[in-house]
Amino acid sequence: MNITLDTPVGEIVKHNFKAATLFQANKIDYCCNGHQSINKASERAGVKAESLVEELQLILQESDPDTDFINNLELSDLSDYIVNRHHEYIRKNIPFLKFNVDKIARVHGGNHPELVAVRDLFHESADDLTMHLQKEELMLFPYIKKMEQAKKEDGQRPESVFGSVTSPISAMMDDHQHEGERFEKISELTQNYQVPEDGCTTYEVTLKQLADFEKDLHRHIHLENNILFVKAKQLEESFQ
Repeated sequence: MNITLDTPVGEIVKHNFKAATLFQANKIDYCCNGHQSINKASERAGVKAESLVEELQLILQESDPDTDFINNLELSDLSDYIVNRHHEYIRKNIPFLKFNVDKIARVHGGNHPELVAVRDLFHESADDLTMHLQKEELMLFPYIKKMEQAKKEDGQRPESVFGSVTSPISAMMDDHQHEGERFEKISELTQNYQVPEDGCTTYEVTLKQLADFEKDLHRHIHLENNILFVKAKQLEESFQ
C-alpha cells in the first residue's frame, strides 16, 4: 500500500490492522473518523504527519493474517463475525462493568469524584449499546444478507422498510460517533485509565476492563464503518 499524507487513516487500518496500535498510541481515531487523512488526523493529535507515515510504512511491511481473513469474508459472514465476536463481547462484559463502576464510585467517589461521572457515562453507554446491537441484528444485518443473496440469485434488490441501506447505516454511524466520544470522555476522566495510589484491586481491575472495552469497541466500529458498511453501500449501488 502506498501511503501519502492524504491517505485516510481508516483505509490504512483496513489494509493492515497492525496500524491501529500506532494510531491508538497517538490518540488518532481510526474508526469513527476513519475518513480523515493522515495529515488532518496528525494535526488534530499534535504529531508530525511525516514521522507517522514513516512508522506506518515499517508496520505495513509485515502481513497481518487477521486482516486478510476479515477482508476476504463475504458480507453475511462478516456480519456474523461481528455479532459473534464483538456484540457478544459487549453483552458479556456489560454486567460486570456495571457492577464494578458502581462499586468504585461508591467506595472511592469521595476522593475521586470523576468516578461518579465515569459510572454515569458507562451506564448510558450500556443502555444505548444494547439498543444499538438489537437494531443491527434485527434490521440492518439481515437486510445486508438479503442483498448479498439476491445478488447471487436474481439480481433484484430486495425491498426494505427503510428504503436505501444508507439510511440505517447513517443512523448506526451516528451511534458509533456518540460512543466514541463517550469513551473518549471516560478516558480523559481517568487520565487514560491510570490507577491512583489509593486505588484498590477492584479499582485497578475496573479501569483495565474499561480500557479493554474501549479497545474492542474501536475494532468493532472499524469493522462496521470502514468495511461492512462501505461494502454494503457498494453492493446496493451494483443493483440495476
